[in-house]
Amino acid sequence: MSIRTSSRLGRLARLALAIPLALAATGLVATSASAHGSVTDPPSRNYGCWDREGGTHMDPAMAQRDPMCWQAFQANPNTMWNWNGLFREGVGGRHEAVIPNGQLCSGGKTQNGLYASLDTPGPWIMKTVPTSFKLTLTDGAKHGADYMRIYVSKAGFDPTTEALGWDDLDLVKETGRYGTTGLYETDLNLAGRSGRAVLFTIWQASHLDQPYYICSDINIGGTASTPTPAPTTPAPTTPAPTTPAPTTPAPTTPAPTTPAPTTPGPQPGNGACTATVKASSSWGNGWQGEVTVTAGSSAISGWKVTIGGATITQAWSGSYSGGTLTNAAWNGSLAAGASTTAGFIASGTPGTLTATCATA
Repeated sequence: MSIRTSSRLGRLARLALAIPLALAATGLVATSASAHGSVTDPPSRNYGCWDREGGTHMDPAMAQRDPMCWQAFQANPNTMWNWNGLFREGVGGRHEAVIPNGQLCSGGKTQNGLYASLDTPGPWIMKTVPTSFKLTLTDGAKHGADYMRIYVSKAGFDPTTEALGWDDLDLVKETGRYGTTGLYETDLNLAGRSGRAVLFTIWQASHLDQPYYICSDINIGGTASTPTPAPTTPAPTTPAPTTPAPTTPAPTTPAPTTPAPTTPGPQPGNGACTATVKASSSWGNGWQGEVTVTAGSSAISGWKVTIGGATITQAWSGSYSGGTLTNAAWNGSLAAGASTTAGFIASGTPGTLTATCATA
């Protein structure tokens, strides 16, 4: 039954090395000593919070811009620092018997309730996806997978007011085995569905009887509206002026123009798309980068981005050859002005990064 309430690898592959440094700076303590994994595209709830807000998790403005991540950080920051450790052991495949309704996103409040805040209903930030897309699970520890079992919430289920139960789900796909490559991808087809939904993934790791339980919030086809959360702190008020503001007469001659800023914008491609690249994290002998591709004034059906300053060793939400990233099957078609992202792992340290986009 539904329970109602009132209310990719480096950063990924070697996160265990990077996290202690971040936690030492914040005074927080991680409960897991080694990296495991999670769904990174579309992002799991706690991976998404860590990715968006990890560097600003003490900013009170998060309560308005990302209220569900705010409540998760307030409940326990280690929910996010250990985004890749949401698992149970010894389940024996009895997922529905072991994980109670209303506790699917926390793995049945595994690890003494470390992930309990992920069960909280509310306006979790969604990733917009087409009806057909690729799911990516990043396994930093390279455990392998016996299978991934992937569900989507049924039409009519509202995760902003209900905690997820087994009877709220439709099974979409069960994969076969994956080797210990650390990156497990599968194509999904949600034809006939639209709007807000929860994607629920069970990853059965191969090294132990260790299943992972992962909730990702998606907006199928981009048709869902995002509820406006009630502010958790009073909004600042601006006092009314005590004297009338001076009026400026309409100019009788054209106003002088202000020259455009000299700060360089996204590097141009062939006029049909542009791309930007950034290093999002680094560790001893590698780093993770993210590319954002934006279509120009007309729609495109495919893209490729040549990246300078990076020796790419792995990519997700796209494929790579040498220093060039090419779109995946599901994110190559972009409407005019629309954007998408792809990630990659590179060896060494980030150089002076450039990104040049062309249609493919």
